[in-house]
Amino acid sequence: MAMMGGPGMGPTRIRAGQDIKGHQVRPGTLRRVVPYARRYRGRLAILVALTVVHAGLAAVTPLMLKYLIDDGITPRRQDVVLALAGLIVGATLIDAIAMYSQTWVSNRVGQGLLYDLRTTVFTHVQRQSLTFFSRAETGALISRLNSDVIGAQQAVTTLLSQTISTLLTLVLVLGTMFYLSWQLTVVTLVLIPLFLLPSKVIGRRLQRMTRERMTVEAEMASMMGERFNVAGAMLTKLYGRPGRETDKFSGRAAAVRDISTTLMAYGTLLPLSLAVLTGLVTAVVYGGGGLLAIDGALEVGTIVAMMGLLARVFGPINQLANMHVNVMTALVSFDRLFEVLDLEPLVREKPGARALERGPAGAPAPDIEFDGVSFRYPNAEDVSLKSLESIARKGPERRNDAWVLQGVSFRVPAGRMTALVGPSGAGKTTITQLVPRLYDATEGTVRIGGEDVRDLTLDSVLDTVGMVTQDAHLFHDTLRANLLYAKDDASEQELIEACEAARIWDVVSALPDGLDTVVGDRGHRLSGGEKQRVALARLLLKSPPVVVLDEATAHLDSESEAAIQRALRTALSGRTSLVIAHRLSTIREAHQILVVDGGRIRESGTHDELLAADGLYADLYRIQYGREDGANGRAVELHH
Repeated sequence: MAMMGGPGMGPTRIRAGQDIKGHQVRPGTLRRVVPYARRYRGRLAILVALTVVHAGLAAVTPLMLKYLIDDGITPRRQDVVLALAGLIVGATLIDAIAMYSQTWVSNRVGQGLLYDLRTTVFTHVQRQSLTFFSRAETGALISRLNSDVIGAQQAVTTLLSQTISTLLTLVLVLGTMFYLSWQLTVVTLVLIPLFLLPSKVIGRRLQRMTRERMTVEAEMASMMGERFNVAGAMLTKLYGRPGRETDKFSGRAAAVRDISTTLMAYGTLLPLSLAVLTGLVTAVVYGGGGLLAIDGALEVGTIVAMMGLLARVFGPINQLANMHVNVMTALVSFDRLFEVLDLEPLVREKPGARALERGPAGAPAPDIEFDGVSFRYPNAEDVSLKSLESIARKGPERRNDAWVLQGVSFRVPAGRMTALVGPSGAGKTTITQLVPRLYDATEGTVRIGGEDVRDLTLDSVLDTVGMVTQDAHLFHDTLRANLLYAKDDASEQELIEACEAARIWDVVSALPDGLDTVVGDRGHRLSGGEKQRVALARLLLKSPPVVVLDEATAHLDSESEAAIQRALRTALSGRTSLVIAHRLSTIREAHQILVVDGGRIRESGTHDELLAADGLYADLYRIQYGREDGANGRAVELHH
C-alpha cells in the first residue's frame, strides 16, 4: 500500500501507520461483547426463530421444484402442478414476511445497542481527569462515539443474525442435497474449503487497514474541529496561514483517500475471487449432474433442485467467508471502545462515599483546609491513550517527577475570603482545582467542612463548590440554556435576579431575543467582560456555599470590574471563598492573603500585615504590582 499522501504529512503519519500495523485485537475482546448482547436476549430469541423459518424455507423451496417437475410436469398431472405452485407461492410469501420481521427485530436490537454503547462511552469519558482532555484529540474521541460505536453495533446485530442464518441454512440445505444426490454433495463439500482461503489471506489486511483508516479519519476530523471553531479560524486568519492549512489538510485527506482506495480494492477482490470459485463449482455440478441424468441415475427435477440448493449454498458460504473478515474488522471497533472504557479515571468515588450535607439557607458555610498537600501532574500513560493523540509518542514518555505543590497547608475560615497571589506558574490555579476535586492531591489531604474530599461523593462536592475560571466557557446555545446549566429548574425571575446581581441584565435585556439570544461558539458573540459576567451570573444562580474564583475579573474593564466587585461583595457574603486575584481592589477585600511561590505558601496575612512584614509580598507589591493611583482613585492591575 502506498503511503504517499501529498504535502503536509511528515513523520507523524508514518509513526501512526507503523504503530497501527503492529496492533492486533486484544485477547478477550469477543468475550466482553457478550454482556451487551445479553441485554436483548428476548428479542434475539425472536430473531433466531425467524431465522429458523427463513433457513427452513431456503431448503424446502428447491425441493418442491423437484417434485413439481418430476411428479407434476413430467407425468402431466395438473393437480400436482397447481398444488405445488401454490405451495411455492405461499412459502415465498412466508419467507418475505420472515425476512422483513428479521430485519425489523435486528434493527431494534442494533439501535438499542447503539444507544447503550454511546451513553456508556460518553459517561465514562466525562469522568476522566482534565489531563485526559488536555492530551486527547477531540476528533479522535468523536470518532470513537460515531464510527467505532456503529461498527461495534453491526458486529453484534448484523453479524449475529447472519451467523445463525448462515449456519442453519447451510446445515438444512446440505442435508437436503445429501437426500437428493450424495455424489454431487460430496463434490460440493470438497470444493468448499477453496472459498475460505481468500477470506483468510485478505481478511488480515482488511483488519489492519480498517484500523488505520479509523485513525487517519479521526486526525482529519480533529483538524476540522480545531480550525472550524471561532478561535481556530481567527488564529488562521491573523497569522495568514490558509495556504499551509490547506496543504496540511490535503495531506490528511490524501491519507484517507489512499487507505480507502486500497480498502475498496481489497474489498472488491474478495467477492470477485469467490465469484470465480462459484462458477467453478456450478460447472462441476452441472457437468456431473448432466452425466448422471444421461445414465438415468438422476431425474431432471433433481438436477434443477440441486442447482437451486447449490445457489443457496453459495450464499451462506460466501457469507461465512466474508463473516470472518467482517467479524475481525468489527472487533477492531469494539477493541477501540474498550481501550477508552479500560482507562480508569484518576478521580474516582470511593465505595460507600458519603454526601457532604448542605445546610438550610443561612446555615454557616463549611471551611476549607489543606493539610500537607503536595501535587504533581500524572504521567501520560496513566491518563491518556496514544491512539487518541494526534502526535503519536515514539517510545515511552519520560516520567513526570516535577512537584507543582509541596507541603501546602492553610485554612480558609468558614464564610471568609482568602486570596492567592504570586507569580505566574507558582501553583495558584492547581490549588483551586484541588478543592472541587478536578484533581486529587498526590500527598496530603484537602478537607471541606472537616471532611476529606476523597471520602465524599463527587456530586455532593460539586454541589457545594462553585467555580468561575479566567476563561469562562459558554456553550453554543442560548443565554438561558447556559444559565440553566447551573440550575435547570430556575424560574424566569431567578434568572433575571442572577443577571442583575452580576451586572449583566442591562446588556441581556437590550438584546433583541433577550435570554433566548444564541451566544455563538464558546460565547464568541459576547465580549470578554460580558462572558465573564454571564459566568458569574451562572455561579450566583447555583448559589454554592463555597466559591472558587480563578482570576474571574481578569477580562473586565475598570467600569465592569467595579460593578462586579459590588456584586461579589454580596455574592461572597457568608460564603467561604478562595480567590486568585491580580487586582489590588480584590486583594484588599480578602480576610487572608496567601503568597504562593514555587509551589509553597511563603507568607500569609492581611494586606497591611504583609506590607508591614516587608517580605515577598511587599517586594511583589513594590516591584511587580504597582501602586494605588491616587489621582484617579482606581486600582492598578497587579501584573504577573
